[in-house]
Amino acid sequence: MIRHENENGSVCVSTGVYVDIAGVAASNCFGVKGMAARSVTDGVYHLLRKESMGKGVKVQFHEDDTISIDLHIIVDHGVNLSAVGASIISEVRYVVTKCTGTEVRAVNVYVDSMMVG
Repeated sequence: MIRHENENGSVCVSTGVYVDIAGVAASNCFGVKGMAARSVTDGVYHLLRKESMGKGVKVQFHEDDTISIDLHIIVDHGVNLSAVGASIISEVRYVVTKCTGTEVRAVNVYVDSMMVG
C-alpha cells in the first residue's frame, strides 16, 4: 500500500487497485487474449475471466514509493511477441502512473501461453 499526501489530506492506494488497473491496461493491448494463471492440479496455464484477472498480476512495493508489476499473459497466435511486450509495458506504465500518481519502476511481461484460433 502506498500513501499519497498533500495539503488536503492523504490517500492510501492498496494492492488491489494496482492489480486491477494493470490487468485491464494489459488486457486491452493488441494481441493479448487475457491474463494467465497456472493450475496447481495439472500445471497447465489457463485463461482467466475478467473478474479473476488479478491472479495474473503481481505488484511489488519498494521503499522509495515506486512499484514493480509482473504480468502473466496469454497471447494470440502469430503476433510479434517483442512488439506486444513493448506495447504492454508502455501502456501499463502510463495508465498506472496516470490513474494513481505512483511511479512504476518496472513492468515485467511473461508470455505463459499462445492461443491458436
